[in-house]
Amino acid sequence: MSATDTIRAYFEAFNAGDTEAMLACLDPEVAHHVNEGQVRIGKVKFAEFCAHMSHCYAENLTDMVIFEAEGGSRAAAEFTVNGTYLKTDAGLPEARGQTYRLPAGSFFSLKGGKITRVVTYYNLADWTRQVS
Repeated sequence: MSATDTIRAYFEAFNAGDTEAMLACLDPEVAHHVNEGQVRIGKVKFAEFCAHMSHCYAENLTDMVIFEAEGGSRAAAEFTVNGTYLKTDAGLPEARGQTYRLPAGSFFSLKGGKITRVVTYYNLADWTRQVS
């Protein structure tokens, strides 16, 4: 499976709300760099993050463009996050079912067909403006 195939499977699982399928794309020691947060190491921490996000947000990614570096060890994706803010997340504005739309991107490292690093970026100030 190419890096592009792995990244596509990862995002298809995200859009399906299938955390187990997302985890299947990851190396056991994946480094998950979240926007405005701490680096989380390992599938357990990644699954905990996904559970928290699913509790507070409903998101679907569209306009996906995936880029693969020569050799397949790195990849990137650009997309639009279409979301609904379901439950108030600590330190953020109160949730009242607000919707938002944000450009975002993720960067990946891969080894042996598995994602070893995920870095995701979006504009938190833009998100805050949209839900406030």
